[in-house]
This record gives sequence, C-alpha cells and structure tokens, in this order.
Amino acid sequence: MTSPKPRVVLGVSAGIAAYKACELLRRLTESGHDVTVVPTADALRFVGEPTWAALSGKPVSPQVWDGVAEVPHVRLGQQADLVFVAPATADLLARAAHGLADDLLTNTLLTARCPVVFAPAMHTEMWQHPATQANVATLRERGAVVVEPASGRLTGKDTGPGRLPDPAELFEVARHVLARGAAGRDLAGRHVVVSAGGTREAIDPVRFIGNRSSGLQGYALARTAAARGARVTLVSANVALPDPAGAETVAVGSAEEMRKAVVEAAGSADAVVMAAAVADFRPAGYRGSKIKKTEGAEPEPIRLVKNPDILAELGRIRRQGQVVVGFAAETDDVLANGQAKLARKGCDLLVVNQVGENLTFGRPDNAAVVLGADGSRTEVPRGAKEALAEVVWDLVAARLERTPSDVRQGEGR
Repeated sequence: MTSPKPRVVLGVSAGIAAYKACELLRRLTESGHDVTVVPTADALRFVGEPTWAALSGKPVSPQVWDGVAEVPHVRLGQQADLVFVAPATADLLARAAHGLADDLLTNTLLTARCPVVFAPAMHTEMWQHPATQANVATLRERGAVVVEPASGRLTGKDTGPGRLPDPAELFEVARHVLARGAAGRDLAGRHVVVSAGGTREAIDPVRFIGNRSSGLQGYALARTAAARGARVTLVSANVALPDPAGAETVAVGSAEEMRKAVVEAAGSADAVVMAAAVADFRPAGYRGSKIKKTEGAEPEPIRLVKNPDILAELGRIRRQGQVVVGFAAETDDVLANGQAKLARKGCDLLVVNQVGENLTFGRPDNAAVVLGADGSRTEVPRGAKEALAEVVWDLVAARLERTPSDVRQGEGR
C-alpha cells in the first residue's frame, strides 16, 4: 500500500510577492505533495483564483462560507501535514499572532496542529517595526518557523530586508520541515552562526590564494538550521549560491573579514559552526598592481604569513553554554589529524572529512566522522550534505539541551 501524499496548505496573503508563491506551488505539486491553496481575499488582487486552481488542481476560495458542509475552516488545519504561508504580510503576521479568525486562512492557522511556516515579505520599515518584530517573536515562541526575509530589491526603487526568499529555497524549507515533522523545531528560539565557502587572500588585484570549497556544506547547515526554527547568521566567503531561505547572509572575502564577521555574530549565538575552508596563510605583502611576467626571469617568491585561527579563538572567547563546532578537511591520516585538531582548538565537536580531487569539495555528497570533546564518535556514511547537516544539528541540539535555563537567560545581560 502506497503512503498518501503529504498534505500541504499553502497560505497566500496580499503582497506583491504573491507571484513567487506560484513557483513554490509548482515545486510542491511536481514533487508529489497534495497542495490546497488558501489565499486571503486581497491576495487574489495580485494573483487570481484561476491561476491557483490550475496549478494546484483544486478549487480555491478565501471564504469560510464556501463548501460549508465540509467544514473547511476546521478540516484544512486538522488534516494538514504542513501549513506554509508565503508571502506572509505584516497584517497576516499580526492577525496570526493575536489569534484572529476572520477568513479561511486565519481559521486554518488556528486549527493546525502540524508544523507551521511563515515566509514574511514586506517593506523594510514594516519588517523592522517593533510591532512586527513582537508578532514574529510571539509566533516563534508558539513553535512556528518564521523564515527571515531576504535583502534586495523591493517594490519600486526600494531595497533592503523584507524580500521574499527564492521559491527554490522556500521549497527546501518546506521539504525539511515535512521530513522532520513536529520534532523539527528543536532549534526554535536559538541563534546559530554558520560559516561557509572558501576565503581568498589577495596577491595582487587579479590573483589570490584560495581553495576549492563551494560552500555547499555550509549552506546545507544554514538551510537545515532555519527549517528547525533557528535564527541563522550565515557568513559566506566567495560562494556562487542563492542565499538560503531564513538566513541572514553576510558576505566576506578574506580570512580577516571572516574572523571579524564571525566573532561579532558569535557574541549572541547559542552555537557556532565553522564549516568554511579558511586559508591558513596569506601573502605577507599585497602588490598594488598586477605582477608582470618578465621574459627570461623567474618570478619573485611570495612570502606567506599565518592567518588568524578563527576556530581556536572561538574556543577561547565563547560564552558559557555556547556550542562550538569545527570542520577538519584532511587528505591523509584523517582521524589522527582530526583528534589532534580537536584537542588544539577547544571546540565541542569536530566534523572530520576526507577531501581531495573530486572528493567533498564542490560535490553534493559528503561523508564524515564527528568527534566530540566528550569522547563521542559519530560516523556519517556518504550521502547528501543535508543529511550530514542534520546529524550535526542533532548533536548540537543535544548539547544545548544540557545548558541550564538560568545560564541561558543570564547570558548577554
């Protein structure tokens, strides 16, 4: 007997970003989900009912009075495996936070006992207003996942935070939340910092010392943490990937820039995961103009100096109760080198993986052994990088649960 399709209610509120929800709906239906679209009445001013009906294959209505015999204002929420609201306007967030039930969507939110995700989209001033932030905090306290909006072009000429994330990234959030079910919100109320990508150390205006890191593992960590309810700060170095939905992304280039951004963000973080490949060395001097090739002469040697050890610094300065995770990319003597690095760095967990030509860097899969300062050892077989990310967050969440609540509440005062 085949299992039934996951039942998703896609709520759509009245924002210009409603057109992006069409792509999210398409991805959900084409991947085998049973989707019911529940727009607000004003949302239909942006995208009409025929579009939603054609894409979902179901009738669409914002009214509690349509199909009364089937009691849709109760049944939709009761039977759903996921309620995902995109876009979620400031008005919708306010109504949801205060328990109003004046249309089919807010009725559905009140009756839902499944995971609920809100993807806000609005102008920057509205998103940053204390009323909106208080409503978001209330929804998160109740267990909802509220995805941080992206920064970028808004309506008209305005730019800033408040943009609906890319539909492909929203789909990944939906997929992760559905996969974990009610257990997926174990990072709710937590702030986590993730580094990703590879730093570049400039030699001259056109050349640099770098590495092969694509940022895929760090982005998988950021994406899965957001789906588990965390507030995510992603410090990203030289990555050609779309920002993960729900993460505040800080772009950096060099190791020094990464150190500054990570240390600053770590001050309020419950956990820091250093997945980036940080260059160990940088040129001792920067050439202000391109180094020219001289016929018949060898180039001058480039003298290198050490870069700051960000992971070791995090181990020294971390707050009480903070969990610090490092990554060790090794080519040989993998476990021996990993054990030595764990002892040196002072982190709680070290993810040790083997790298090389066509191995780990730039690939969608990974395999690792996660070593714990408590002597634990967790082997993760080769699989999708999201699978490794889930294991890392499982281990982090277990250690955060051991932190006394009075310690957590006292930090940052």
